[in-house]
Amino acid sequence: MLPHSWRSAAAAITVLWLATLAAAGMIFLSQTLLARRLGPSDYGLFASSLATVSMLAPLAGFGLSQFRLKAYGSEGWSAERWLRPALRFSLLSTMLAWLLLAAWAWFAPGIDAATRTALWALLPVVVGLLAVDLVGSKLRLEERHGALAAWQLLMPGGRLLVAMLAFAAVSVSATAVALGYGLVAALVAMLAAPQLWAMWRGRIDLKGHGPRPEAASALDIPSVAQLSAQAWAYGLAAVLYPIFFQISTVLLKYLGSDAQAGHYGVALAIMTAVYLLPATIYQKFLLSRLHRWAAHDQPKFWRVYRLGNRCMAAAGAAIGLALAALAPWLVPALFGSAYAGVAAVLMVLALCTPIRFLSTSVGSVLLTAQHMRYRVLAMLAATAAAVALNAAAVPHYGELGAAWATVIAESLLLLSMWLGARRVMAKAVIA
Repeated sequence: MLPHSWRSAAAAITVLWLATLAAAGMIFLSQTLLARRLGPSDYGLFASSLATVSMLAPLAGFGLSQFRLKAYGSEGWSAERWLRPALRFSLLSTMLAWLLLAAWAWFAPGIDAATRTALWALLPVVVGLLAVDLVGSKLRLEERHGALAAWQLLMPGGRLLVAMLAFAAVSVSATAVALGYGLVAALVAMLAAPQLWAMWRGRIDLKGHGPRPEAASALDIPSVAQLSAQAWAYGLAAVLYPIFFQISTVLLKYLGSDAQAGHYGVALAIMTAVYLLPATIYQKFLLSRLHRWAAHDQPKFWRVYRLGNRCMAAAGAAIGLALAALAPWLVPALFGSAYAGVAAVLMVLALCTPIRFLSTSVGSVLLTAQHMRYRVLAMLAATAAAVALNAAAVPHYGELGAAWATVIAESLLLLSMWLGARRVMAKAVIA
């Protein structure tokens, strides 16, 4: 018989994993329907526009949800002092993200009218993703795994509905799909409003830190500048990740063609679904606990770290092999003969699966305390490498060049995460 704590953890992970599978299925089906309905060129226009918005969207909030998990993990109930500056910080950073996206839509070189319209239609996605992120952090702190599982299905569920309507329509364009995605994001933000209001009013059922103090001492309310100084590393990491992940699709559009971006976007959609597994375990289940254990239970922190590395390496290798083996017949069967060339791209990207799974677990050490600075520098170096490698490979080798550039960049990121984790572990052993 397993201990009660283990049974509770297994039940929570199962709920989140089932929701992740459902979300992965929705994402996969959405991309399949849109790719078939729009064709490589229009789908490439839509996918590259969505990738552009996804790269700029993390500027809204700029790591606020990740910082909140760290603050509550180390300060407990006293972290409520950050709530007021967090509201102002969210508003200012969201306005900045909108302005930058609008500037890109108007002034970026090579943007045609259809792409500009799609970018404008996707503006609400910035607020929608911020709302998903902030409510998700609240639910993780409250350890409401069922609610978190349901919450993470809203955005992919709404997008699937848009894709189904587009597939059934007599005529549809990339712009119409972008408008649908924007509407879904706006509705998700509206649904998030009550939870966000409760959070900023201090109504949170924090777990792992005992009951709320009945007579809390007066809290020193930080300024927005102080919050920015604390959260910048988390924000920069949040901004760098989508650039690192999406830059290939964007550069394929501007250095290649919409059709090339469409082919790569299909492969990337499949990889996005695969990467939901480590993201669910570490971002949705373990992250708030890792912050707490790093501050208050170091032995448990390191036990979980070692076990996670072994499990992620094994799972990543198994899934990567299966993906490479199935790609030659899976892609044409699902997306049609127009995307047959995507199979070769997917077989290359399958190499990233064990690399990404392991870098997620290894990098979990660097999500805490002062180690975030190293993590940001590692991500910055890997992102710069991804941009440079894609810029060099895409004009000559198209989608396959982008895929190999991604494999190299993912390997560099894993190597830097591993070196950083070794340094942190060595200091922990000495201490």
